[in-house]
Amino acid sequence: MKLWGGRFTKETNQLVHNFNASISFDQKFYHQDIEGSIAHVKMLAKQGLLTEEDRDKIVKGLTEIREDLESGALVITGEHEDIHSFVEAVLTERIGEAGKRLHTGRSRNDQVALDMRLYTRDEIDELNILVEGLLAELLTLMEENLDTYMPGFTHLQKAQPITLAHHLGAYFEMFDRDHSRLHDIKKRMNYCPLGSGALAGTTYPLDREYTAELLGFEGPTLNSMDSVADRDYLIELLSALSTIAMHLSRFCEEIIIWNTNEYRFVEIDDSYSTGSSIMPQKKNPDIAELIRGKTGRVYGALVSLLTTMKGIPLAYNKDMQEDKELAFDAIDTVKGCLALFTGMISTMTFRKDVMEASAKNGFTNATDAADYLVNHGVAFRDAHGIVGQLVLFCIEKGIALDDMSLEEYKAISPVFEEDIYEAISLKTCVEKRMTIGAPGQEAMKKVIEIYKKKLEK
Repeated sequence: MKLWGGRFTKETNQLVHNFNASISFDQKFYHQDIEGSIAHVKMLAKQGLLTEEDRDKIVKGLTEIREDLESGALVITGEHEDIHSFVEAVLTERIGEAGKRLHTGRSRNDQVALDMRLYTRDEIDELNILVEGLLAELLTLMEENLDTYMPGFTHLQKAQPITLAHHLGAYFEMFDRDHSRLHDIKKRMNYCPLGSGALAGTTYPLDREYTAELLGFEGPTLNSMDSVADRDYLIELLSALSTIAMHLSRFCEEIIIWNTNEYRFVEIDDSYSTGSSIMPQKKNPDIAELIRGKTGRVYGALVSLLTTMKGIPLAYNKDMQEDKELAFDAIDTVKGCLALFTGMISTMTFRKDVMEASAKNGFTNATDAADYLVNHGVAFRDAHGIVGQLVLFCIEKGIALDDMSLEEYKAISPVFEEDIYEAISLKTCVEKRMTIGAPGQEAMKKVIEIYKKKLEK
């Protein structure tokens, strides 16, 4: 069944039909298509455009179609052009003449615009649940690692000592922003396009406010042309998904580095690792690598949709059918990555002893040695030069700043006293450093409480 064809005298070429058809992928939102149709029919009856008897027949028929699709009793077949024509054809076959009235006051243009908004809205809810799960896991790990010392890095070079909780907090901030972006997108897109018709509205006295209310929208869209031509919300979503994927990829890159024999900061659980077909000793971080790799796939969806939309005049054009496969794939990819990543870090072992030893042996306390001199009256620029000499001395001797004797310190600067060792200890370096107006663990505990309140909202 086609929803068009009255003015055509020839059957569509099969290759043209196959190329034009979208049912192979738009069947994914059959649930939303039926949900929208039920709301539309209820509105038509309310407005006197459909009898209550026909309304009840159609609603019952649509509900049964949905149930049969969910149970597998009904299978979507490829002879139909799209999910809309499939549902309407099955409905008419089952209930007769009343089924032909389903499409009153509606175009496929505003119908598909509605279906895609409903689907996207539902998927944003699922994405938010996954992001919230990841945030909760990060928060748990932060609380468990308040005193786990490790080197902080810039340029992949050891820079200053930090705690693992502080490091994980940086990712909490990233994913918290992602959560906020998803919330904003849902709020901005939550308006109902149904009733816009093909592009210019309809002559039927539809109650668009009522339809919007039935479907849980804030209200109807205000411009019918934009309603059927708008894919901004999908571009925004793909942009947000690309950012989530980028954050996951950055974290995965660090886990991959930390998992190497050279670092040994973490051990990935066997359930999230794979082996080699030829090297029996290998334990590969394939899940982290795949998540990192799939980031490019998500970026590709965003760039593809932007490219598709850049030259399209108002209002609806068939090019816009390309939005669905891109969006479906990107959403499914990011959902899978979020679930796998959360599972991976929840089962991962952090090698606290190795992390602390790495922080001690990488001159991460050099800045604190300079601060010690400043606090004893030495100008910072001079202190910087003195500590540079200390580092050179340690490199030549193959030792850490903590291993130098007081005599060796004094030989470079007489300002040093016995308290230098306390000043450059990892605990002191971390605990005295100010971040949010409070030092060390005190600051981190305050931050964790703030994060907890965010998750509770």
